[in-house]
Amino acid sequence: MLSREDFLMIKQLHQRGAHLVDIAHQIGCCERTVRRHLIRESAPTGRPAMRRASKLDAYKPIIDQLLADNVWNAEVIFQLIREQGYTGGSTMVRTYIQPKRALRPSKQTVRFETQPGFQLQHDWGEIETVVAGQCGKVNFAVNTLGYSRRFHAWAAFSQDAEHTYESLVQAFRHFGGVPRTVLVDNQKAAVIKHDRDRRVVFNAGFLQLANHYASRPRRAARNARVPRARPNVWSAT
Repeated sequence: MLSREDFLMIKQLHQRGAHLVDIAHQIGCCERTVRRHLIRESAPTGRPAMRRASKLDAYKPIIDQLLADNVWNAEVIFQLIREQGYTGGSTMVRTYIQPKRALRPSKQTVRFETQPGFQLQHDWGEIETVVAGQCGKVNFAVNTLGYSRRFHAWAAFSQDAEHTYESLVQAFRHFGGVPRTVLVDNQKAAVIKHDRDRRVVFNAGFLQLANHYASRPRRAARNARVPRARPNVWSAT
């Protein structure tokens, strides 16, 4: 918004016969602004226009506190404030967070910690070792709890579907219960394929195992604990 002095100068220059383009250059604005002020009968008061209330306003203190706690993942923050009643979109959240990223104390990745009993992450690994005097490969499944980082390792001859399911059952027995969500990758034991609509076609055995524990597999939403290579999850119903 131009000041009262700019408004008066526009009027004076126009009365002297100056062209709009020259007035705009003198004031430092565009011709449309000059034309709009020439139509005005009085100088602007200088009071800023009233800003419309945003759906995000009530949740900005929550976001600021999460940022102070080093939670910078916009999708995680969006999901958290939705649980608090936020009805706006994620773009508004990202727009609010973006200018604040310069204040981030470190570029080190910060994981969003889950609640106790909420999440277990399944992975396969392998090592070359000597068994009975002979070199061989040993496969092992590692199932890690998201909150405590406690894990259960289970060795197997193969990383096939049968041993994948058995490793999960053994982990549930070891921990004394079943978490609400289980993260797995795109191994054939869980996922047969992705169709053209990016829908996941799950392995029938994986569906049966999840159903046994009153859960349902689904494609996971991106968040701080779901990397790109781990897009599938089962969750308790």
